[in-house]
Amino acid sequence: MAASKPREKRVLTGVHFMLGNYAIVEGALAAGCNFFAGYPITPANEISERMSERMPAVGGAFVQGEDELCSIYALAGASLAGAKAMTATASAGYNYMQEGIEYAVATETPIVIVDVQRCRGENFATQADVMQMRWGAAGDYEMICIAPSSVQESFDFTVRAFNLAEEYRNPVVVMSETTIALMRERLVIPPEDQIAIVNRRYTKLSPDKYRPFAAPPNGVPEAAPLGKGYHTLYSINPHDEMGGIDWNPEEYDRLYKRITGKIRENRNKICTTQSFHLDDAELALIAYGSEARPALDAVEMARESGIKAGLLKLDVVWPLPEDQIKQVAKNVKKVLSVEMNIGKYAAEIERMCCGLCETARATKNKGLVHSPEEIYGTIKEVWR
Repeated sequence: MAASKPREKRVLTGVHFMLGNYAIVEGALAAGCNFFAGYPITPANEISERMSERMPAVGGAFVQGEDELCSIYALAGASLAGAKAMTATASAGYNYMQEGIEYAVATETPIVIVDVQRCRGENFATQADVMQMRWGAAGDYEMICIAPSSVQESFDFTVRAFNLAEEYRNPVVVMSETTIALMRERLVIPPEDQIAIVNRRYTKLSPDKYRPFAAPPNGVPEAAPLGKGYHTLYSINPHDEMGGIDWNPEEYDRLYKRITGKIRENRNKICTTQSFHLDDAELALIAYGSEARPALDAVEMARESGIKAGLLKLDVVWPLPEDQIKQVAKNVKKVLSVEMNIGKYAAEIERMCCGLCETARATKNKGLVHSPEEIYGTIKEVWR
């Protein structure tokens, strides 16, 4: 009998020059991901391709589903069995996953979904999925969506996506984009013992005392280990604390207030932002994902011309970082939303700024990221 091949390192500590899609894979593995299911679609294919090599080599499982629906439900089953599970798709494929995402929300199943946004039918850059990621699935729920703007953040934010999914027992979306996914940049992967990992909380109660969906208001229920006598029904239907299907209006109301509250009431902990030149800014740009890069360049150009501009970069787009946006709006004369679509998220920013400052938009959806010059041109127009 041939000797078994030794497993590869799960965490590739060191300095790399790496593709964005590959950085997502390495972030997932560093976070403890041990199950991946996906269906081929550009421009996310490199994630599945690298996962098909790396996942079995570190002792995990890789499944190529026959479609996106199979993939998302495979994730849910694997996660409920105790796995840390991830899938990757692109805009059209994300549409097909909505029913499974609804199931994961209702059953409070932690999964990570990577959506590499692309223009409709073509592999050009866009941020047009921003509302689909938040509102695509049926029912009342809150989604956590993280928006990396670089290859380094693709790694870092994927680790964080797993941690948030485990902590809040909720699906988390990594909002990648064609540009970030297919670019190569410097990536530093720290030693394994320097990567913070969060694991779901398992109950210490015996099976006869365990209530699968019992939790304080806005709280997260403890999970149960598989194969230890905890027989839980994980149903998309309205259910009581035991998991039993129960169409009781008051019970239904209580359930969904908690499912949404566990995210909304912790949004200031979940929602992180980065500030650039905002201490004395009179004009604030707000951007996320790849658009934050030219936005910062445009801020530098504006400052060189005497305009006191700054940038609020949103690391987390959903839940809406309400307090952070309002705080900026209170301290500036005008907020400029920078976005690679027709202005979908800009409306949310303007809603937060209402009554606090003036607003303007730098938006386009032409399959290309804004150039710094384009954003700077808009700055000059709105600052007259």
